[in-house]
Amino acid sequence: MTPVCPFVKSARPDDSSSKKSGEIPNKHGAEHEGKAKKESGDSASISPKCPFGYDSASASPKSGSISPKCPLGYDSQTFKIGPLSCVLCQALLFDSSRCVPCSHVYCKVCISRFKDCPLCGADIEKIEPDTNLQAIVDQFIEGHARIKRSHVDTDKEEEVGDNKKVIYEDVSLERGAFLVQHAMRAFRSKNVESAKSRLSLCAEDIRDQIEKTGNTSELCSQLGAVLGMLGDCCRTLGDPGSAAAYFEESVEFLSKLPTDNQEITHTLSVSLNKVGDLKYYDGDLEAARSYYFRSLNVRREAMKHHSNVSSQTLDVAVSLAKVADADRSLGHEHEALDKFQEAIKLLECLTKT
Repeated sequence: MTPVCPFVKSARPDDSSSKKSGEIPNKHGAEHEGKAKKESGDSASISPKCPFGYDSASASPKSGSISPKCPLGYDSQTFKIGPLSCVLCQALLFDSSRCVPCSHVYCKVCISRFKDCPLCGADIEKIEPDTNLQAIVDQFIEGHARIKRSHVDTDKEEEVGDNKKVIYEDVSLERGAFLVQHAMRAFRSKNVESAKSRLSLCAEDIRDQIEKTGNTSELCSQLGAVLGMLGDCCRTLGDPGSAAAYFEESVEFLSKLPTDNQEITHTLSVSLNKVGDLKYYDGDLEAARSYYFRSLNVRREAMKHHSNVSSQTLDVAVSLAKVADADRSLGHEHEALDKFQEAIKLLECLTKT
């Protein structure tokens, strides 16, 4: 099963854009398509595009909608490194540090791995904190997307030729998606403290919304996912106690949601298994087995509703193996053998399909 983040726009942090289906994913694809058209004798030509948007195509939209574009790259349609970003992790600067003597700025964790400046190649004599720049970054994050507005503001509609209405869409990336997106970029680049900081802000925002609107399915799903990511950060940083607390809180919120959603049940079972893993490595085998068994029950129930989905069968097999491993460590050899054999049968069924 391919994981889907509840913040849909942030599910692919390395994407160059959030394209709609049917659109060309990148400029290289456009080049290849252009070549194919020429080779097939197609007379259509590619219209010139001004990088600043001052071209005829932008001036006369035919689709009836003007796509939002942020010149700094912090919007829902584009991806580029903005002036407040670290070129190494591609996330917003965290613990901004300036190289001496060249003055290029990076996240402290990112630049600490280098002896030469990645941008200019100058020898790094020392690294100094840039508190002024970091204050600007923090202020930018604090204020980003605080204004609540609808996705499309009907007051901004204008009549354009042939009585066609052009809709000026909101340029901002939704705040939760924005924070998760930068957290995922930082985590992927092993800047875990940065990721944890962004996710903590996101969790705080969602908690505030829950206090105002109550435990809606959307908010519980989002908070459960973010808490699980925070648990991953703590585990990576060597803090199993905090990791277990985040995973358990993630389970608490995800358990409030309907079980008919495959992604929610999968995320819930993963969080249960992660708590079980932490208990297992801490030597608390009974507690580990309890969490593994809860995850197994969640996955069995999901497989009943989606028996034709191979990923559900695979999830059950994995949980069976985890419970069996805990049973074996507890000295329950027969119970462990039964579960291992059941897992093998499920996996054999997958190979036959």
